[in-house]
Amino acid sequence: MKRKNLWAPWRVKYIQGIAGETGGCFLCDYLATPEKDKDNLLLWRTKQAFVVFNKFPYNNGHLLIAPNRHIADFSDASDAEMLCMMKLVRDCQAVLSKAVNPHGFNVGMNFGRCAGAGLPGHAHIHVVPRWNGDTNYMHVCSDTDVISQSLDDLYDKLIEISQTEQLPTVGT
Repeated sequence: MKRKNLWAPWRVKYIQGIAGETGGCFLCDYLATPEKDKDNLLLWRTKQAFVVFNKFPYNNGHLLIAPNRHIADFSDASDAEMLCMMKLVRDCQAVLSKAVNPHGFNVGMNFGRCAGAGLPGHAHIHVVPRWNGDTNYMHVCSDTDVISQSLDDLYDKLIEISQTEQLPTVGT
């Protein structure tokens, strides 16, 4: 049987260290440059936390919610930060439900490199939309995820929905 390749050149940035290996924190860099929010796919900022697209998603609409402070573990988070992030999980699910109509969500956190954290220095929450049957042969047999929509397109759609829905946490 002839082996086939599926090229994913955008992954090289992740492999080469965009997730913190270079010594910086891309989440802190994004937070420090509000004029680049669209380029960085940073969706919403609040007083305590922010929401950004995962540029190396497991599925379409994969978002990250992080505290504004650079903390490695939620044991260092204030009650206000924790409450804000949980409200943002709720708001992200509401906007994603309207935008891409998922059948469910995975919401998760990884603390430490051994637990799968790609950025172990800045705590964050993953919100991943899921659809019945979205795990298929591509993922199971070739460790490849197929993402069906561009990040820029979905970014614009989520911004539009969040503005018309006036989400309770976004903008506070």
